[in-house]
Amino acid sequence: MTDPSAPHSPFVDRHIGLRPDDVEKMLALLGHDSLESLMEAAVPGGIRAAGDLDLPEAVSEDAAARELRHLAGLNRPAEAMIGCGYHATITPPVIRRNVLEDPSWYTAYTPYQPEISQGRLEALINFQTMIGDLTGLPTANSSLLDEGTAAAEAMTLVRRGNKLASGPFVVDADALPQTIEVVRTRATAMGIDVVVADLADGLPDGEMSGLLVQYPGASGRILDPRPLIEAAHERNALVVVAADLLALTLLEAPGEMGADVVVGSSQRFGVPLFYGGPHAGFMSVSAGLERHLPGRLVGVSIDADGRPAYRLALQTREQHIRRDKATSNICTAQVLLAVVASMYAVYHGPEGLKAIAQRVHDHAAHLAAALAAGGVELVNDTFFDTLTARVPGRAADVVSSARTLGLHLRLVDADHIGLSTSETTSRSTVAAVLRAFGVSESDVEAGEAIPGEVARQSPYLTHEVFSSHHSETQMLRYLRRLSARDYALDRGMIPLGSCTMKLNATTEMEPVSLPGFADLHPFAPAEDAAGYRKLVDDLEGWLAEVTGYDRVSIQPNAGSQGEFAGLLAIRGYHLANGDTQRTVCLIPSSAHGTNAASAVMAGMKVVVVKAGEDGSVDLADLRAACEKHSDELAAIMVTYPSTHGAYEDTISELCEIVHGHGGQVYVDGANLNALLGFAKPGEFGGDVSHLNLHKTFCIPHGGGGPGVGPVAVRAHLAPYLPSHPMHPETEKREGIGPISAAPYGSAGILPISWAYIRLMGAPGLTRATAVAVLSANYIAHRLQAHFPVLYRGHGGLVAHECILDVRGLTRDSGVSVDDVAKRLVDYGFHAPTMSFPVAGTLMVEPTESEDLGEIDRFCDAMIAIKGEIDRVEAGEWSPEDSPLRHAPHTARALVGEWDRSYPRELGVFPTGIDPDKYWPPVARIDQAYGDRNLVCACPPPEAFAE
Repeated sequence: MTDPSAPHSPFVDRHIGLRPDDVEKMLALLGHDSLESLMEAAVPGGIRAAGDLDLPEAVSEDAAARELRHLAGLNRPAEAMIGCGYHATITPPVIRRNVLEDPSWYTAYTPYQPEISQGRLEALINFQTMIGDLTGLPTANSSLLDEGTAAAEAMTLVRRGNKLASGPFVVDADALPQTIEVVRTRATAMGIDVVVADLADGLPDGEMSGLLVQYPGASGRILDPRPLIEAAHERNALVVVAADLLALTLLEAPGEMGADVVVGSSQRFGVPLFYGGPHAGFMSVSAGLERHLPGRLVGVSIDADGRPAYRLALQTREQHIRRDKATSNICTAQVLLAVVASMYAVYHGPEGLKAIAQRVHDHAAHLAAALAAGGVELVNDTFFDTLTARVPGRAADVVSSARTLGLHLRLVDADHIGLSTSETTSRSTVAAVLRAFGVSESDVEAGEAIPGEVARQSPYLTHEVFSSHHSETQMLRYLRRLSARDYALDRGMIPLGSCTMKLNATTEMEPVSLPGFADLHPFAPAEDAAGYRKLVDDLEGWLAEVTGYDRVSIQPNAGSQGEFAGLLAIRGYHLANGDTQRTVCLIPSSAHGTNAASAVMAGMKVVVVKAGEDGSVDLADLRAACEKHSDELAAIMVTYPSTHGAYEDTISELCEIVHGHGGQVYVDGANLNALLGFAKPGEFGGDVSHLNLHKTFCIPHGGGGPGVGPVAVRAHLAPYLPSHPMHPETEKREGIGPISAAPYGSAGILPISWAYIRLMGAPGLTRATAVAVLSANYIAHRLQAHFPVLYRGHGGLVAHECILDVRGLTRDSGVSVDDVAKRLVDYGFHAPTMSFPVAGTLMVEPTESEDLGEIDRFCDAMIAIKGEIDRVEAGEWSPEDSPLRHAPHTARALVGEWDRSYPRELGVFPTGIDPDKYWPPVARIDQAYGDRNLVCACPPPEAFAE
């Protein structure tokens, strides 16, 4: 076993916040003389790894950067004209530098604490407004994972939202091919019948529960969707339109045509290709369907001063609360990329976007005219940016010729080629395409390719925000103003249990912007993606090693997708064995809410297993459940260390019980960062796990995404890992189907985790785990006299996080867990995780990145807040008139009359006057008001007037 105190690379000392003297001091307080001694006491001996991690020796930051530049250089992006929902775009440098590459945006957390998230909430409501305007529907969410999964979510939404309809879900044969397959994967798992039909001649006969129309189609064809929508509505079906966002500046909005749901991707709004992701999918819905929307929804409420304030709306829809009754298993989505897309719209404005779209269309029209004049047959005479050309028997030769000219075209089949113009298309691009086809350039007049009946008439992006920031100066200041309203890791500690907010080193982040990684189309030829292939092979191999599994797929582009993929692998295994009846999934009552929602999506029936008073799985209840469902048992989903932040002694026995009844063990990898280097789920009984690269392996949270949720399996489940019909590796094209729209999911951010593992090496990763556990136990020790620590595990120690129980204080004083969380803002902190997994508690996770000074500052703040609670309990203040209930205090509290029973200075400066104090832009927000008065688009500027 690697000694966590062993020599390590210089980078490890920069990633880990504690100095050696700090470690010694903290260990002494806990009664241990070394990190190895602490971990020996904390981690049950029965699950300890058999040997050291077999990883490459760590390298310096400079060496890792050189290796990544080399890998990026092995990729050959070319001019991406493949289309299929992915298009070359230009990220305005002011947005790339000040959003995509700015830690004040990419290190922020999901805005559950809205008072300290107003900047990114405004950016997201801009995104929602942009989507709503362009799609013509009143309510849009603040991003989904990609277009394919958005379409799959829409399929289940229309079935839930329309009780009148029955029958299959009909999908346009001209939909994006990867969208069709993602929908099929989801539908097969959930027992939904899908019919793929050519809609050129109308709808297929019979009943239908819903219809998906691609607008424009994957071939480029533009069908007027109105007759299809009307016909579907006559059959009581709801209609989903998958739309191209840029095309909607020239094409009539689907909502204006009667669509019930519109989905798509915002990628071409300034988000790099990234070899397939991360990209922000979107969904907008008609009135009456908003409460079925999956994912996050930003709304407008009011704060304690009666001023408008943003917050997440309708959170009762969240899977953490509704579990197996949830509308979706999606947790976080693609917030950082949604922010980029929204700012692209802010930067260009409606006229700028229309000009870009017109230029894209004009290039396509010029190509169409020139190709036709040169004797090339075009399949469609209507299009926005995509042409399908018929070249009998020579399609492969044309695509190959184009490749030598620096172009990537789409090989549809032996006779057909697809090509799409984009924001980066130029006259020289057009000339190169014509040369590839063997057509001479000529002066030809382009015809009208957008049918008049679908030409856009309705206005869009009329809100002032989209016309106020078009100069570099204005845009820079707007981005700075919004980021300054938020609390991210660049300000201080975000002590969130369960969500692991560790710092993402700049060295890890820089490679994301390298052209070789950023500008490659996901369906580019495999030989032009050699660098990505090497990076993926390395990362999948390293993740298999650290988890003890045999195979890994990095296709799932979120933890929720990884859960779904892992459960589909289990389901596929049972079906292959003829055990069609094995559909019961056991889930402890303490589990993440996504677990139950994922199980239902995978076609399983959830049976809850009790948790004991100490938070551990009740083995007696587990045995009873296994006995009762022995013939039907498919799996158990268990988080280890437990969701309660403890190393349970019984995990190996739990695995044996489930295996004894023919079930598989799914170990949720949410807390892998407490095992790394010390124990491997694949060794102590797990059959499958998903990992959260955005938690354990340093991909930043991005304010609510992106993430990557790889799935790792034992060898017997490997045949049931995600496949993809357009996978660059032919052997991965057949299988259970795709989980994500792109073969490698959010490939563009994989260099971050690759760099982290390469920089840390086995000793560094092992030390990071031990230091995280040390920091959590130090906090538990310092605070236990003030806030009871709810659960402890092996050796009386917590794992990498601890739960502080506020319930007794609430009972005795009336001060709630919300009061404590909001008061922490006044002390300069983001709150810990509130009321999860136990209502009325705070779950704290310091991570290995925080230094002792910051950890002590947090402990001191919590102790001071406990002192304030004591004063309430003593009757000095009522709960309603205490600084806790009035928290957080804004700068407005510095002026005007003061009629509260505590001093103004105590309210606003509880630790003394601090020149670097963070001031929340709004006071405590009334969440219920916002849900009663749902507003999910940009309010008029007058709403913010004094």
